[in-house]
Amino acid sequence: MKQAPPLRFHDALAETGGSISPWHLAPPPTASLRAIVIIPAKNEATSIPAALAALAAQVDMQGRLLPKGWFEVLVLANNCRDRTAQVARVCAAQHPQLVVHVAEVTLSATDAHVGKARRLLMDEACQRLERVGQMSAFIASTDADTRVAPTWLAAIAAELAQGADAVGGRILAYDADSRSPLRRHQLQDAAYYLLRARLEQLLDPIAHDPWPRHHQHFGASLALTAAAYRRVGGLPVVPYLEDEALYQALLRHDQRLRHSPAVRVFTSSRQQGRVPVGLSWQLRQWAAQHAAQQEPTVDNPVRLIAEWRLRAHLRRLWHCHTGERLLLNERIALPEPERVGTSCLQQELARYATFGQFWEKMRARFLYHALRRWPPVPVSVAIQQLRQELARHEQAIRPLITSPVAQCALI
Repeated sequence: MKQAPPLRFHDALAETGGSISPWHLAPPPTASLRAIVIIPAKNEATSIPAALAALAAQVDMQGRLLPKGWFEVLVLANNCRDRTAQVARVCAAQHPQLVVHVAEVTLSATDAHVGKARRLLMDEACQRLERVGQMSAFIASTDADTRVAPTWLAAIAAELAQGADAVGGRILAYDADSRSPLRRHQLQDAAYYLLRARLEQLLDPIAHDPWPRHHQHFGASLALTAAAYRRVGGLPVVPYLEDEALYQALLRHDQRLRHSPAVRVFTSSRQQGRVPVGLSWQLRQWAAQHAAQQEPTVDNPVRLIAEWRLRAHLRRLWHCHTGERLLLNERIALPEPERVGTSCLQQELARYATFGQFWEKMRARFLYHALRRWPPVPVSVAIQQLRQELARHEQAIRPLITSPVAQCALI
């Protein structure tokens, strides 16, 4: 009997609130499935071909094409006024080795946002992985205007194999104009966040997210295992910044997220985006500030340092045995407004099941006072302060690294 060619796409119209999945006609997942890529797409007929072509070119770390059936792609064309779905189907046919399922959906006015679209995609991806018993397999989110690096999926898999529950990828621009004033703002912003990531790692090192690392965990490149997705209760349905909400949920549940420099994507620098708040919104903000000759402001490094020191202190308290917590709290005296009352700590430590929940509560109390004491500063000032602090801390640890004992430990 001749085997039918694999179904690479299908469509199903579904109104918001319907009980039928937009992918209810999709063929069942194969047992070899290890990853599902999800792409929300609204009026992306122009950009979706490049996004799918990049996925069709995925290779392992030795440069070999990933085997067919190792991953599949879910595209949700939601509330489109162009031919996004049709174009995606044509692209799927042009890449027969790529398994792509395309669905169209019309969301109601209240649900017509990226948070709902990405939730529908992630829920379906998780269910498909559960159907083949692959809870350690992963859901990888990207965007229709984004082109993933050739080893994107392989690098994610490598990080998860090292013990991570989720992986944030580095997001770079493929169409940045080096002559544009906005490019200077982008580079300055990246410098600020990478410097603070390095200082944060020195002040409060996290074993599962060591240096080198970056600072991004956004929808253009964010992956997590099916088990982690279920553990945190799924993607929060919010109109925008749903990726940040998912990141916060991962932290709240003590899931191990790795900011891997080896995981990279390249996205558009367009200023007319599809969401109220995102990269395009940030670019418009920078453009307006440049026109008004105003420098962007960012979190005050002094406040960040106090916050990281407090978190490191509370993390040590959390991991101590109950009888040792009070002693450690008394031994490490923190300056105001970092100091937390002993009775308050005892109550909070007993109240929460995870450190992430405990820290979320304590951080809110800390910020109530700290934001007024240490308001935002111009980004150029923050970069200078971060560089000075980094130089001071790295100079302090350099003798330890270069000592004979440390050298033996590094061999």
